[in-house]
Amino acid sequence: MARIRQGDVLESAVTRRFTSLLAVDTNGRGFTEITEAVAAFLADIAASEGEVTVFCRHTSASLTLQENADPDVKTDLLTAFERLAPDHAGWVHDLEGPDDMPAHIKAVLTGVHLAVPVIGGRMALGTWQGLYLVEHRVRPHRRELVVAFVGEAH
Repeated sequence: MARIRQGDVLESAVTRRFTSLLAVDTNGRGFTEITEAVAAFLADIAASEGEVTVFCRHTSASLTLQENADPDVKTDLLTAFERLAPDHAGWVHDLEGPDDMPAHIKAVLTGVHLAVPVIGGRMALGTWQGLYLVEHRVRPHRRELVVAFVGEAH
């Protein structure tokens, strides 16, 4: 059973809201870590306490919070995605190529939105966690992400 310890409750009025666009050039299918870019955004706006959100403005790419220590995790995840939604599987929606419909399916599975608490100006990530843009198409793309912070800033 999860419990909130006394003293963990922070009461505060939302005082600031910041939004920025982040352009990410992918190398094709795979993971691109965006943790440092989001942390830089928080530093630039002098974020203190609140929540940062990231939204992917695409339907064939997605976002995930995943392990950032062992690259084998990303390799295995890509293998699992390919098994779940392989290219050339006779998909009806194939106007943009055999990797398009599988990309949509993979984006549905992982989602296009992340929300992370910000405490003391830093994302409250676990030791091995990182934020990733996941490119589900074979070819490189430029992807746009909306990064927003709501909370207190100095």
